Amino acid sequence: QVQLVESGGGLVQAGDSLTLSCVVTRRIFERSAMAWFRRAPGKEREFAAAISRSGRTTDYADSVEGRFTISRDNAKSTVYLQMSDLKPEDTAVYFCAAKNTILTAPMYRDASDYNYWGQGTQVTVSA
Repeated sequence: QVQLVESGGGLVQAGDSLTLSCVVTRRIFERSAMAWFRRAPGKEREFAAAISRSGRTTDYADSVEGRFTISRDNAKSTVYLQMSDLKPEDTAVYFCAAKNTILTAPMYRDASDYNYWGQGTQVTVSA
């Protein structure tokens, strides 16, 4: 059974920091590039950040560049999203996603590229 389980969401104030975690079934994690997407109220799901299977390269949406950091811990089969200087517009449900790939370098922004998804964790940023 494939599992992606997010945690770490919550209610914070503007300017605060928060770190999301996503624990992934090991056999999937080892073979996957990973990403975080988010869906704000009334909006479509959008790309936030991605990390290659090797972990050596990362990619960010312009809206989070410089404030969010994606990382992965292969020993723990976990991908993280460190978020700082949070803004009310960051309020969303955050999803982690895994894409099976034999390639170690590429990252992917398109949600349709991803094979597995978590259930999401709510992040709410008050003004």
